[in-house]
Amino acid sequence: MQARIPMRQMKDHQSATITAVKANGEMGRRLRDMGLIPGTKITIQGRAPLKDPVALRLMGFTLTLRNSEADFIEVEAE
Repeated sequence: MQARIPMRQMKDHQSATITAVKANGEMGRRLRDMGLIPGTKITIQGRAPLKDPVALRLMGFTLTLRNSEADFIEVEAE
């Protein structure tokens, strides 16, 4: 079993599986509506020059998230 880490700690081009979304309320709902749910496989595509936001690939599309949002997502890195 791999270590569980916050999504923000992932490296470029690293893949992982979401294990938990720890946001509540409106932010938690919004993250889940974007497809960020436990069991989803993601890959970090890259980051903006100042490291925020992060672009990730999931379910056939690219999504960008702020680091403050990525902090609420726990992943099991490959």
